[in-house]
Amino acid sequence: MNKIIKNTLILTAITVVSGLMLGIVYDITKEPIAQAQENTKQEAYRSVLPDASEFHPVDFDADSAASLLSENGYSSDAIAEIAEGVDDSGETAGYVISVQSSEAYDGSLTLSVGIAADGTVKGIEMLDISETAGLGMKADEQEFKDQFKDKNVEKFAYTKTGEDGDNMIDAISGATITTNAVTNAVDSALVYYQNELSAGSQMGGGVNE
Repeated sequence: MNKIIKNTLILTAITVVSGLMLGIVYDITKEPIAQAQENTKQEAYRSVLPDASEFHPVDFDADSAASLLSENGYSSDAIAEIAEGVDDSGETAGYVISVQSSEAYDGSLTLSVGIAADGTVKGIEMLDISETAGLGMKADEQEFKDQFKDKNVEKFAYTKTGEDGDNMIDAISGATITTNAVTNAVDSALVYYQNELSAGSQMGGGVNE
């Protein structure tokens, strides 16, 4: 019996020490990890909206945004974050809208869309993607992403037949699902911008300095 009690106490002590060590490691690493994630996000923002020198988070109503996207046929997408990009003179250069899609082949993907003040898409950048290597992961290649760059259209569509048009995106061979997810996510950002952030529309939130 004494041996059982002794072993139980030893195991309890090991568990407590392990828990404390894990807590210490978490406290040590959480700030560097958060900073690395923030750096990645800021790099993506600069990539998709190069005319902006600073980015400020914008408050928005997530439920209202979800309703707006659903009304326009994008119920599988969600606005994750919005930032206003300002230039060196303090003027609004545009907005970066991050969208999470649940239509991806491997579950979900998150991307940022840079939209200039005149509604032109200046670029897109993946924040999180884990599609099939050699197929869906091609969505993160510059050749695919550049199809959206510097296009001022109401919405995009993808084509598997090489159809021409500023709004047409060539589908990734063997990865139509991923192509559809990315295209819809970009269109979701455009829908939100056109209804809530463009000149003449009423913003659903304010800028956090």
